[in-house]
Amino acid sequence: MDVFHRNHVTVTGQPDGRVVVLSHGFGCDQNIWRLVVPALAARFKVVLFDHVGAGRSDMTAWREERYSSLNGYADDVVALLDELDLRDVVFVGHSVSAMIGVLAAADAPSRFGGLVLLTPSPCYLDDGDYRGGFSRADIDELLESLESNYLGWSATMAPVIMGNPDRPELGQELTNSFCRTDPRIARVFARATFLSDNRADLALVTAPTLVVECTQDAIAPREVGAYVHASVPGSALVTLDATGHCPQLSAPEATARAIAEFAAVA
Repeated sequence: MDVFHRNHVTVTGQPDGRVVVLSHGFGCDQNIWRLVVPALAARFKVVLFDHVGAGRSDMTAWREERYSSLNGYADDVVALLDELDLRDVVFVGHSVSAMIGVLAAADAPSRFGGLVLLTPSPCYLDDGDYRGGFSRADIDELLESLESNYLGWSATMAPVIMGNPDRPELGQELTNSFCRTDPRIARVFARATFLSDNRADLALVTAPTLVVECTQDAIAPREVGAYVHASVPGSALVTLDATGHCPQLSAPEATARAIAEFAAVA
């Protein structure tokens, strides 16, 4: 299948510039990057896409058996890079897409010149000494609420995920984005996201890697950022003076600067 159609691929920026691929997280689409794209497009070739089931992707391509794990999404990323014959790309994965990028880079290391893991979490569940931020009861309650009343869950959770209660328009934007997602698809993606454990995959990363965290993030607290940084060999860590899980909306200038500075030298 043509990935331009399947994943609604859009390309902007410098035709001969280094390629920066922007990959959105759960409940979002490529529109979430709009505030950082102009700064990146001034220096790089920027590729955006929607995961199958999100945004303007081909909804007929969605299959529960394929997308019930993050590997299905990672396979799509590799297929996209293959079809566009992109190499030495800097892949920017937001939230769950950070781990999708880790999996894709392990499958096709020659395509990746660098990874930016933006507010990543390899495992949301607390496990022994590892603090993912959620107990199993927390996750079960979250998934049960999502499955029983997706629109109500979206209206409650989106402002928590976004943070910045003094800027309610940001939470409203994320709520609207969640509510545009088919609830059936959202339920499957949520399970793949919140029940995944990719901690062992971090040690397999060979590409230069930048971990970007926020000073306050209810979904991926700083303990998680420190864990990812310690687990990815040779990675760098940047802590943005920002709150919430979506700094490309709440702190776009700082987010674009961190990505651009890394992409220029990775």
